[in-house]
Amino acid sequence: MSALRRIFPRGVADAPADPATVVMAPAPDGPAAELTVRRDALAERFAQAQWDLGGLAYEMARRDHFRLDVLVRAAARLQEVDAELAEAERLLRLEEAAAAGSCPACGALHARGAVFCWQCGGALIERQPASGQVAAP
Repeated sequence: MSALRRIFPRGVADAPADPATVVMAPAPDGPAAELTVRRDALAERFAQAQWDLGGLAYEMARRDHFRLDVLVRAAARLQEVDAELAEAERLLRLEEAAAAGSCPACGALHARGAVFCWQCGGALIERQPASGQVAAP
C-alpha cells in the first residue's frame, strides 16, 4: 500500500498540491513495525488475488467456458494469502494488547500468568498430576 493511499484512502485527488505539506505519523519501532509492514503487504496481495479471481470468473462467464481447475487454483492461492493475513493480524493484536497468548480452545487473549481462560474457562497451561512421592534429600 503506498504512502499516499494510507493518508488519502479515497484517492490522490484529496492530496494537497505540495507533497512537502504531508505530515507522516511516526512509524512504530520493533516487531510491531515489521508485523505492520508484513500485514500491509499481505493485505495488498490478498486484494490482488481477490481481484484476479473475480476477473477470472467474469471472463469465464462472459465466454460461457468455465475451467474449474483454474478457478480452484486461484481460490487456493487466495485462501493461502488470507490465512497468512489472519495470522499476521492475530500477532499484531497480541502485540498491541500486550497479551501473553491466546486460548487454544476459544482464541481469547490472556495475560501473562493466567492459568484459566477468562472467556471459556479452559486450562491455559498443562498441569502435571502430583506423583505423591517426596524427593530424597
